[in-house]
Amino acid sequence: MKLPRITGKEVLNALVRAGFVETYVKGSHHHLVHREDTSRWAVIPVHQGKVLPPKTLKSILKTARLTSDELKELL
Repeated sequence: MKLPRITGKEVLNALVRAGFVETYVKGSHHHLVHREDTSRWAVIPVHQGKVLPPKTLKSILKTARLTSDELKELL
């Protein structure tokens, strides 16, 4: 499935809806962990108005253990 072209802020909001909580922010990188399963985590670069490269988004989805279809539902 093709990945959506979205910003880091949009991914951050989608992961919060999926049950992730922000643990801390270092610079422009937001670190999130899932509420119920702490082995699911993500680090999201949030740069003003910049679209995430597809491989970066794929890496975020892999560590968060989400599919592109699940992400699209959360958007």
